[in-house]
Amino acid sequence: MKARFFIVMGVSGSGKTVVGKALAKKLAWDFFDADDFHPAENIAKMAADIPLTDRDRVPWLDRLHDLIASRLRDHKSGVLACSALKQAYRKRLLAGNPLVQVVFLKGSYDLIMSRMEARAGHFMKPEMLQSQFATLEEPRNALVVDILPPVEKIVENISAALNLTGSSVAGKTGGRQPGRVDRD
Repeated sequence: MKARFFIVMGVSGSGKTVVGKALAKKLAWDFFDADDFHPAENIAKMAADIPLTDRDRVPWLDRLHDLIASRLRDHKSGVLACSALKQAYRKRLLAGNPLVQVVFLKGSYDLIMSRMEARAGHFMKPEMLQSQFATLEEPRNALVVDILPPVEKIVENISAALNLTGSSVAGKTGGRQPGRVDRD
């Protein structure tokens, strides 16, 4: 079986971590949260309501790229929850990393804001959501998934769209070539 890797992306509060963990569990794959790879300086800036610059993101994106490359090189599959808001960020993550599928969790500003206001203890404050939406460049050729249904239904929708069954996911991806996702 060839390894596969999914990047579950979207703005903060879209459910990347919850959906990513549930998808990884269903597939019996490892899960990674991109937030765990931010340098301390980035977390401090976000906690102080200071948006990150593209320059701030470079070391973070490089760490994530290397994680994906390493996993694929070792024939290990995984799911990464990552905002990946700009096409340039996704290109950096995917460069030289074949067999990667981007899954975009899409929802309205109001729905996501209500979710962010309900959660506690996260470094990303609800006030930062506007900057996330302003930065978001919706991906081309990614699987777009509505976040309104419950998590189980979202994972079911992803699985159905990509023809996923357990850990035997070396097959089809709903007509898309995983290595060509979001590269144009």
